[in-house]
Amino acid sequence: MREVTLNVPAPETWGEGLVAVPAGTNLDVEVRLESVHEGILVSGDVATHYTGVCGRCLEPIDEPLQVDFQELFAYAGTEAADFDVQDDHVDLEILVRDAIVLSLPFQPVCEPDCAGLDPETGEKLPHGIDAKPEQALDPRWAALGKFTTGPGTGEEDAG
Repeated sequence: MREVTLNVPAPETWGEGLVAVPAGTNLDVEVRLESVHEGILVSGDVATHYTGVCGRCLEPIDEPLQVDFQELFAYAGTEAADFDVQDDHVDLEILVRDAIVLSLPFQPVCEPDCAGLDPETGEKLPHGIDAKPEQALDPRWAALGKFTTGPGTGEEDAG
């Protein structure tokens, strides 16, 4: 068994969509390599951060990310394996990249209670605002507003 600590930059941008780990971002990787009968069992974790924009208000996001991973790198043989031991070495790049990309949030938010943008003005809504904005009346139906009566309006049904 061997334990290794690596501090390497991300070789390229990892992730698509609203957030990603930019190329050159520092990756702190702690790995435990264990020799087993079938190959080398690799387990560890990686710490880094992702950047992008909030899915509700489009504010910039820069958040830390911690991901655990584990995979068996099989010795070369007759069976096809996703990960193989190559010349007594294992290539961790694909394993670490997949673990990071799969853990990135699909709809990231800058804060858990982010209210998003006002649909009419495009401005960021303040925290604690009612989630149901008033709907603007379609001007084509405005003439029907004078026929509206109901409880609490002080008018009685003219029908």
